[in-house]
Amino acid sequence: MSVDTRSPIAAAVADAALAGQRLEAASIAALAGLTDILALGALADDVRRRRHGSHATYVRVHQLDMADRDDWSAAPTTAREVRLTGAPATADAAVDAVRRARPLAGAVTLRGFDLNEMWALGGAALLRGLREAGLDEVATVEPGPDAIDAVTAARAAGLGVRVVGLAEPVADRAAWLLGVRALIDAVGGIEAVAPLPRTADPSTPTTGFDDVRSIALARLALEAVPSIQVDWQRHGPKLAQVALTVGADDLDLVSAADDVSRGPRRAPLEEARRNIGAAALTPAERDGRFTRVAG
Repeated sequence: MSVDTRSPIAAAVADAALAGQRLEAASIAALAGLTDILALGALADDVRRRRHGSHATYVRVHQLDMADRDDWSAAPTTAREVRLTGAPATADAAVDAVRRARPLAGAVTLRGFDLNEMWALGGAALLRGLREAGLDEVATVEPGPDAIDAVTAARAAGLGVRVVGLAEPVADRAAWLLGVRALIDAVGGIEAVAPLPRTADPSTPTTGFDDVRSIALARLALEAVPSIQVDWQRHGPKLAQVALTVGADDLDLVSAADDVSRGPRRAPLEEARRNIGAAALTPAERDGRFTRVAG
């Protein structure tokens, strides 16, 4: 994509974004208020391409759902990450889940849980317990009053913290992005931001327009973040593919299972790679620590 000369985006703002410069808070708020998502997406795509070229990354994940522990299995050899999903009710349940998951993960990176939730459950002592039990990384952290302390404590315990996520939809996208930026400024070391919510109110779901705008805004507002991420399983191939054309460059949670029951073209890996290619990008596989391993 290229920014149209008739774009509603101020030339100075577009130039700053393309140069990798930090946008002013007022500029981010103005971009968040735009209804022209074509112009917004075009600029975000140009920024993404200047940063990542023609490549988009993906990670193959073996999930262990806290709600279905009887169905847990060892990670297949195709997995680049094992992810504990769901929210444990207690600190003891979280530590027990990690102890059980560690042998199933083997040498593969074991990630799990929302850092904010773990901090509320047990603070620094729980984070140390999770690391001792075998957890390598927390899955996400979200801006909040205790987020800096939580990230600092997690890293002191030996846990990686690389992804900022969003639990529920927010009314003020610009304010949330500025909160993300402030958190990253304070703690550093963030590899990706996932700006689409993990959960939604069925009575007021987000629209495709909202989701596309959120992806594009994140790419423009967060110049210090390498990757903007979209969840392949939660948000689906269609939205994921569109996201790759408006600023996203990383697909999370591509299944590690080689399920060909719906035909080889619908197998998880083939479908993800095909969708990346259809977005005129080259697929590149990474591991759970954001290191490219193929492509």
